[in-house]
Amino acid sequence: MELSVVVPTLNGRDRLAACLDALAAHAPDAEVIVVNGPSADGTTGMVRDRDDVDVLVEISDRTVNVARNAGIEVASGDAIALVDYDNRIGEGWVDAVWDGLADADAVTGPVTPIEPASETAADASAPDEAGDASSDEADDADDDAAAPERRTIAGRDVTYFAGGNVAFWRETLRDLDGFDEYLRTGGARDAAHRLARMDRRVAWRDGLAVTKELPSPTAADGGRSAREWGWKYRALSYRLLKNYGVRPTVLARIGSHAATDAFGAAADVVRGESTPSRWVATGRDVLLGLAGGTSDGLVARGRDRSPARNPNGITERADRPVAKYDRREREE
Repeated sequence: MELSVVVPTLNGRDRLAACLDALAAHAPDAEVIVVNGPSADGTTGMVRDRDDVDVLVEISDRTVNVARNAGIEVASGDAIALVDYDNRIGEGWVDAVWDGLADADAVTGPVTPIEPASETAADASAPDEAGDASSDEADDADDDAAAPERRTIAGRDVTYFAGGNVAFWRETLRDLDGFDEYLRTGGARDAAHRLARMDRRVAWRDGLAVTKELPSPTAADGGRSAREWGWKYRALSYRLLKNYGVRPTVLARIGSHAATDAFGAAADVVRGESTPSRWVATGRDVLLGLAGGTSDGLVARGRDRSPARNPNGITERADRPVAKYDRREREE
């Protein structure tokens, strides 16, 4: 059995190089696929100069779910793993992939944050979080997981996974139709809901561990702008309404998230860590995000009533890559 590893990236050349070095050291037999958003830091040249990357896919979209799907499309392995460009695997990671997939349809593990070596090391993000590409789920913090996170929503048991440290059987991703490209953030959590709907199991293995180099926060709220708060709630309402429809428990969950964040932001104003105008602007964007996500989620639910619940998946388009450099073709 063969393993493919998909690494989405955007303007993260130095941290990507460290990620690829770790893959070369601890997963030398894996097929490595780098999906590069429109980087402006020399990422393309660096990757093409390496002989341990099998495929480089260039895309014009900055969204991580597009990057993930573009990599999944060209992967040839029996199992496909997703590793963020700022994550570094360790010894035993590959063994943990196969051990977990022996018992489940997908497997994830701990992600341990580490401080950046310097402020200049905090590269721009890669396709997802807050709208650009790399890690997933700023909204529910599942990327900094030290233990499995499980929730019961509308009577369904959901096991979340770190979008930048997870492996699937190829058939599982086929049945999911990959990730929902509507989502700029929250794609991994959406996929977890859909896996639960299909009664697919997500395993946890402590050996499937990565370290993650964190960027430096740029504002009192951890660097998130009002617009990004809006996208958090657009993604949250979209995925819950798409997967569960209008239910009291779903509406209560969305309201609980909004109330908690509203009180937290108000406390920042009281402490002088934010301003009233910023709080108002954030609240406006949250309300707009909720309205847009609710409407779009219900439309998406109507468009795809299959177990996959993915009207914006891999099969919906064929124009993701703008260029592809495939060493496998030269080796044949």
